[in-house]
Amino acid sequence: MGELVLGRQLGRRAIAWGALFGTIPDLDVILSPLLDTARNLSFHRGISHSILLMLIASVWLAKPLARRWKKDKVTPQRAGLFVFLAWSTHVLIDVFTTYGTKVFSPFSSYPASFDNLFIIDPVFTIPLLVAVILGLFVKPKEWKKGKGIRSAWWCLGVSIFYVGLSFWAKYSVGKSIERDLARRGVSWQRKMEAPSPFNIILWRTLVERPGEIWIGYRSVFDSSEQSIRWIVVPKGEDVVGKYAEEREVKTVLNFSKGWWIARKVPGGIWLADLRFGEGRAWDEKGLALRPTFAWNFQAEDQKDRLRTRRPETRAGVEMMRRMVRRALGETTAWDASGGSGGPRLIGNPGPAAVHDPSAAAGLQEYLAEQR
Repeated sequence: MGELVLGRQLGRRAIAWGALFGTIPDLDVILSPLLDTARNLSFHRGISHSILLMLIASVWLAKPLARRWKKDKVTPQRAGLFVFLAWSTHVLIDVFTTYGTKVFSPFSSYPASFDNLFIIDPVFTIPLLVAVILGLFVKPKEWKKGKGIRSAWWCLGVSIFYVGLSFWAKYSVGKSIERDLARRGVSWQRKMEAPSPFNIILWRTLVERPGEIWIGYRSVFDSSEQSIRWIVVPKGEDVVGKYAEEREVKTVLNFSKGWWIARKVPGGIWLADLRFGEGRAWDEKGLALRPTFAWNFQAEDQKDRLRTRRPETRAGVEMMRRMVRRALGETTAWDASGGSGGPRLIGNPGPAAVHDPSAAAGLQEYLAEQR
């Protein structure tokens, strides 16, 4: 945005200014060490990502920036447009991802998300990076002729085209999922699709039914008649009941947009947000699933009662290999349980839970092939 809006006036300096204002929304992380886990979940991608703040900042900074760039003949209108575009495009990219962005803050705390891009997607990012690198080598006099600007437009066009493809893929996969559920005669309340890591070919879907969430994968290369291998996970609503009014628990339930599961652990509950996928590992026991986003809520803790449970790195290379094979249409590599048992949900709900039979039983998972 710096190159496109201010390139002719500022030259390579426009890239630095674009980097600065494109980073401002995420400066909310500076306050993260001062907040507990629950408040940090609420604060990140909050007011700093709101449309209201973008508009206020654009108007407020327009004249000061124009004065700073007076010798470069930048008008207040162009300066304000630059601030808005550099800021808002950062937020728009965040909205593409699953995390959720509170663009309507402070009037609404709803985290908007389109779920059409993974948080890191090289095909989307590399063209933008190329535009910046090319711009750094453009000579000052050539900027006025539009050389850096033309390459930036071409690179931006590639990324925009890829975003369009992602929406098409999401729509196509969504329709295939609906047909699969209809063939099974399964009723459902809502569903969501989001891409698997680093691509828009293999999509992960969640389907909510009373008391349970179904997890399945669909590739754009799958035939229309190919059935989805569903894994059914009980939500654990009865587990949450006792702590439903606790601030930290309510924060997780709202943050997850209802795509949570809960299990009892000594002194509290283990919560996971299924929107962000799961790590997969294959061993002699079968298929092990480890949710990417999970927390422990300990009711009696004196400080931060909500603690993030970081997933252990297990079979990462093997998982990526199988994911590529699944994206190309080979279902067995990804979905087959193998081993001596079916798929199972694993996590790290706390050391004491290892010795708690009731907690272990609460972390079971069920496979549905022909329901």
